[in-house]
Amino acid sequence: MAEHLSSGRYGEQLALDFVRKLGYNVLDKNWRYRYWEVDIVAMDGDVLVFIEVKSRTNTAFGEPAEFVDWKKRNNLIKLAEAYIKIKRFEGEIRFDIISVYLKTKEVEWIKDAFWSN
Repeated sequence: MAEHLSSGRYGEQLALDFVRKLGYNVLDKNWRYRYWEVDIVAMDGDVLVFIEVKSRTNTAFGEPAEFVDWKKRNNLIKLAEAYIKIKRFEGEIRFDIISVYLKTKEVEWIKDAFWSN
């Protein structure tokens, strides 16, 4: 497996452990619909949260969260719409980004990182 893929999976596992430790109810991980994927889907109380995880070994090319560009955000919004329809969820949703710094195992969580229109 390519190193960046194993690093990404390791970062996702650190984020997943962090989310669970904070008491979130994880519903799905690496949920796919058509061409899109979201790393973690969880419940924060009554709020359905779609979480994108970005991992980096260093920040030479930018902070991890900066790599969730407008295209990725739009894709996450489309995916969330499909998830809500398929699961018949009615309620509040939120989009979060978790940045994982692999060398230090530091996790930074940006809640309400962006909104759908």
